[in-house]
Amino acid sequence: AVASAKEAFSTWKDTPVMERCRLMMRYGNLLKEHHDELGELLAQDTGKTFEDAKGDLWRGIEVVEQAANTGSNMMGETVENVANGIDTYSYLQPIGVVAGITPFNFPAMIPLWMYPLAIACGNTFVLKPSEQDPLVPVRLVELFIEAGAPKGVLNMVHGGAQQVDQILNHPDIAAISFVGSSRVGEHIYQTGTAAGKRVQCMMGAKNHMVIMPDADKNAALNALVGASAGAAGQRCMAISVAVFVGDANSWVEDLAERMATAQPGAWDDASAAYGPIISKTAHQRVLGLIQKGKEEGATCLLDGSDVVVEGLPDGNWVGPTLFTDVTPEMSIYREEIFGPVLCCMSVETLDEAIELINALEVGNGTSI
Repeated sequence: AVASAKEAFSTWKDTPVMERCRLMMRYGNLLKEHHDELGELLAQDTGKTFEDAKGDLWRGIEVVEQAANTGSNMMGETVENVANGIDTYSYLQPIGVVAGITPFNFPAMIPLWMYPLAIACGNTFVLKPSEQDPLVPVRLVELFIEAGAPKGVLNMVHGGAQQVDQILNHPDIAAISFVGSSRVGEHIYQTGTAAGKRVQCMMGAKNHMVIMPDADKNAALNALVGASAGAAGQRCMAISVAVFVGDANSWVEDLAERMATAQPGAWDDASAAYGPIISKTAHQRVLGLIQKGKEEGATCLLDGSDVVVEGLPDGNWVGPTLFTDVTPEMSIYREEIFGPVLCCMSVETLDEAIELINALEVGNGTSI
C-alpha cells in the first residue's frame, strides 16, 4: 500500500489544484447519492441507530465539501520590495505519503476528516481503519475510486497493532493522523515523531458541562441526556461529568427521570436512543467501572448494568447510568468510561466549577 502511494505521489503532486478539487466534488456527490445505503451499512456494522449513523456520514460529507473548496486555502504569498531590492514569495507544497489510523466509533466521519483534505492538498494516503467495523471505510474507498481517483492515491490496509507499527516505522510515510485512545495515541506520537514524521493525535478525554442555576432547565437537562448517553457514550466529545452550580443541584432527580427514558436498542428500532457497546471487551470494561464507582462510594441513582433488550439477549447493552456524590479521586471521574455513564458533581460557584475542571489533566471540550 505504501509503495503504491509513493508511486502515485510522483504524479499526483503535480496534478492541478482545481482538478483535485473537482475529484472531491464528484466524490461528495457520490456520497450523497449513496447516503442511505452507507448509513444502513454503518448502523449494522457498529450497532448505531440508523439516524445516528446517517449523522456520522453527513458530518464526513461536510469535510469532503470543504476539501472541494480548499484551493483558495493553498495560495502562497508574495511581498514586493520587502527590503531594498528584495521580493519574497512562498508556495504551499504537499509533503508525500500520509497515513490515517482511525477508531471504531465514527467509521465514516473520522476517515473523511483525513484523506479528502490530504489528497486535495496533493498528498497520497494510506488508511488503516478500525478492525472492529471496517465495512464502511471499504465502501468509502470504493466510491472514491468510482469518482475517478487515480490508482494509488488512496490505499487501505487492515489489521491491528502490528500494522500500526509498520506504518509508524515505514520510511516512506511522511505524516500520520490518529484518533483513538490515549494509550495508543501516546505510542503513536512517540514512535512516529522519533522516526521523524509529522504526527497529530486526538485522544481520550473527560468532558464537563457546567449547569448554572439560571439556565433553561428543560433545555439543559435534554442536552445532558443526549450528550452523555448518545451513541452509547462512545464519543470523545461526550459529556461525562455534569457540574451543577448552586441551586441547580436540585435538578438531579429530574435528570435521572429523563435519562431513564433513553433506552438502547437495535439499529432499526426507531424508538431506541442508542445502540450497543462495540465489543464484549469494551462492554465488560464499562460494567467494571460502574461497579467500581459503587464500591468507591458514589451513589448510583440510575443503574444500567442489567438492562435487557427484548429479543437480543446477547447484545453488549448498557442502560443509561447516573452517579451522584462523585469526587475527583474516584475512578469513574478520572477515567474515560466510553459508555452511557454520567457523573454528577455539585459546587457553590462558577469559580469552583472552573477550578474543578482545570484540575483534571484531560479534556477535549467544556460546555456551560
